[in-house]
Amino acid sequence: MNKKLSLLGAAVATSLLLTNPAPAEAKIPFFSGEQEIPTLAPMLEQTTPAIVHISVAGNREVRQRLPEAFRHFFGQRGSNEYKEERPFKGLGSGVIIDAEKGYIVTNNHVIQDADEIEVRLKDGRTFSAKKLGADPETDIALLQIEAKKLVQITLADSDKTRVGDFAVAIGNPFGLEQTVTSGIISALGRGGLGIEGFEDFIQTDAAINSGNSGGALVNLRGELIGINTAILGPNGGNIGIGFAIPANMMKNLVDQIIEHGEIRRGSLGIRGQDVTSDLTEAMNLKVSRGAFVNEVMPDSAAAEGGLESGDVIISMNGNKINSFLELRAKVGTLGAGREAKFGILREGKERTITVKLKEVSTSQVAASQMHPMLDGAELSNAEGGGVKIDSIANNTAAEQIGLQANDVIVGVNRQRIANLAELRKMLDNRSGVAALNIRRGNTNLYVLIR
Repeated sequence: MNKKLSLLGAAVATSLLLTNPAPAEAKIPFFSGEQEIPTLAPMLEQTTPAIVHISVAGNREVRQRLPEAFRHFFGQRGSNEYKEERPFKGLGSGVIIDAEKGYIVTNNHVIQDADEIEVRLKDGRTFSAKKLGADPETDIALLQIEAKKLVQITLADSDKTRVGDFAVAIGNPFGLEQTVTSGIISALGRGGLGIEGFEDFIQTDAAINSGNSGGALVNLRGELIGINTAILGPNGGNIGIGFAIPANMMKNLVDQIIEHGEIRRGSLGIRGQDVTSDLTEAMNLKVSRGAFVNEVMPDSAAAEGGLESGDVIISMNGNKINSFLELRAKVGTLGAGREAKFGILREGKERTITVKLKEVSTSQVAASQMHPMLDGAELSNAEGGGVKIDSIANNTAAEQIGLQANDVIVGVNRQRIANLAELRKMLDNRSGVAALNIRRGNTNLYVLIR
């Protein structure tokens, strides 16, 4: 109730006292005793037992800068950094998705490097958890506990979530267990943030803070629509911009971990870009959003399924595709061997093509595993030596620093590299700025990363 409404209520009460000096009972004008006050309590009473508190402990490798004098004293050359292991503790949240089998989903960054994982339920029971698998590229991890009388959450079809839907975040911010905040869905399909390798986030203004990671974002039915994973805000504080991994994406990844014990990344085998106004005008397209196919790779899933260069992918499995980055995230997390139905626009006519996704080659990796500023690039070993950039996703760190598809990284800090393993080693041992020596056609250039 705002101040004006409060004053208005006081004036009404005063008027009643003047006309009737001895009222039996003062009534609140908004809700009578017979009216039910709107509340989320019944839903939360059913849902919150599925949200758990996670505490971890372990040892983590950290880099320390060696003072110049000691560097010479110990004979260190080339680098003024050294690595050491330090103990750490952390807190987070998790969601029970299978009560019978004791499966709990959380964020990979919550349990990464942990030697001990402890799960505490709402009823106070505590269990040691076993890590079944994880995917750092999407920040999803699957745990298991042996316990009875667990409560699992119901999964929503997150593809049916709409901007403006009410949302409730449940977790353990700053260790404050079973904290509930509410808001709305602010946006869908958020990507290009450089948070994860594959991004297709649900954005919400429900308050999310440190410790909410791995917790639940639910609708008003108490169904899981997302796993809270990150916020945008100064010093880690909430400013009403939070991000959750969609429940459907999470389920695809968890199913792969359960079935294979690992993530088998799906590959379509195309190079492309977002549909832009310039592209729409140049190609006379009838759509303003989607993923434009620049090139179809030979012997790829796309080639076998009938996709062609010049096609515009506008939907996947019945859900709209707004950008190439969104397509990349959905394909990469669906899993190898799965079929996907793509709605495409070809020469002004809509068609549907079914493609069986292949598995990403073991020699091809996401560049974000090498360095955050390479996020958005796909790398593979180049013929004749070096590391080839197979593709660059739009609005990513790799694009912003000037990298392009078909570039070949031939060296780092004037030292030649022959393959992905050498590139990873060079970047792991870097100190400060790293200069990538790029071969682009007949030209050599340098790109700096920090």
